[in-house]
Amino acid sequence: LKTARANLSRGIREAKRQYSRGISHRFKDSRDTRSLWRGIQTITDYKPPPQTCDSTISLLNELNSFFARFEVQNSTTAQKTPPPPGDQVMTLSPDSVRRSLSRINARKAPGPDNILGRVLRDCAVELTDVFTDIFNISLNQAVVPTCFKATTIIPVPKKSSPSCFNDYHPVALTPILMKCFEWLVMQHI
Repeated sequence: LKTARANLSRGIREAKRQYSRGISHRFKDSRDTRSLWRGIQTITDYKPPPQTCDSTISLLNELNSFFARFEVQNSTTAQKTPPPPGDQVMTLSPDSVRRSLSRINARKAPGPDNILGRVLRDCAVELTDVFTDIFNISLNQAVVPTCFKATTIIPVPKKSSPSCFNDYHPVALTPILMKCFEWLVMQHI
């Protein structure tokens, strides 16, 4: 039994040496990086992580369908009614627009326009005239710019390990400029 065990151990050691020589031979003077990488993977017993792209994409599509079920597709456009005679159209002053831009929380998440709150707040003086014109034109025409209406829905987990779609809470990110515009209109009402 002892000699059989010794012969087995000797055979295993010799097989390991031959295996090691074969791998080192693969690395000698090799300019082929692919075979080098395969050799390193073999030595280290590297296994690539499983691909989850398809499952991630399908999960995102399912989440999108789950949250989009609340969205109502309205193909009809609202008819604009002219303001009654004698009604004065609201006009925003540059000072009020500058104040609304200056009070923006710099840490607030940007909306789908990706304009950071810090940029709007820090450049409030420079941007005041531009946004005053945009806001006043919007009020005069009674039309909100399409880019102000865009929203990004972010699914936020309600618990540490969500198991179904109901375990996610939808958070809507709207453009920070739209929030400023809404705040300004609300102040005049």
